[in-house]
Amino acid sequence: MQLDVDGGTIAYEVTGEGPLVVLAHGMGNSRDAYRFVVPRLVAAGYRVAAVDIRGAGESSATWPSYSRTDIAGDLIAVIRHLGGPAVLVGHSISGGAATIAAARAPELVAGVVEIGPFTRKQAISLGDLRVKRYRTGMLRLLAAGILGSAKWWHRYLDVAFPGRKPADWARQLDRNAAMLAEPGRMKALQKMGRTTPADAGAQLANVHQPALIIEGTLDPDWADPRAEGEAIVAAMPNARLAMIEGAGHYPHTQYPDETVALLLSFLREHAHA
Repeated sequence: MQLDVDGGTIAYEVTGEGPLVVLAHGMGNSRDAYRFVVPRLVAAGYRVAAVDIRGAGESSATWPSYSRTDIAGDLIAVIRHLGGPAVLVGHSISGGAATIAAARAPELVAGVVEIGPFTRKQAISLGDLRVKRYRTGMLRLLAAGILGSAKWWHRYLDVAFPGRKPADWARQLDRNAAMLAEPGRMKALQKMGRTTPADAGAQLANVHQPALIIEGTLDPDWADPRAEGEAIVAAMPNARLAMIEGAGHYPHTQYPDETVALLLSFLREHAHA
């Protein structure tokens, strides 16, 4: 399905019946990132809308800008169109967008789950660079952004999925390469990578809905993922942190059992029919 918004169209897929849950993926990805999550939430009695954020998947590739505020506006439009309120789940850049959406439209967002979210202004210290996992991930991410290279993006993903890979890993990389080869898709990834999470950080204190922050203990995007999660929780009035041992930046794809268990516990308490 497609929803027209200012600047383009947003693609989404709705499955199941029950309280509404909206899933938004991170940059360089598509709604397929939640392929192991959607069927389990549907089986548990939820109506699940998996969204392709602007620039990705089947949504329009080219937009004037790709900030978290822009993505938040798209997600609010989807929830309103589907007759919210919804629990909004956002990964990485969409975690920051979920923060903004919850602050801007509290009547539409009943709760927020942020997975490995970039929702605070980032600062890199010399101590951070001594952490090999972090240093390697950032160098590969930087190379992918500067060169516009799917090859380097996949090298980053190799670090972002430490140890355990999904059973369909080779197919995942093939699908991802095909998407990034479409006109405008890599440019969208590059432009998202240059955005700042400062707009999301400015809204953290304004999110009064229940919030769950999920971090992987081996996420290469932070030298200390737990410390990042704790800082987010400290800035939000009603949030808690959950860590998934051994997970990288994509717990929902790498450790779906553990991620879904956390989601269902949160949804049972906070999702509204």
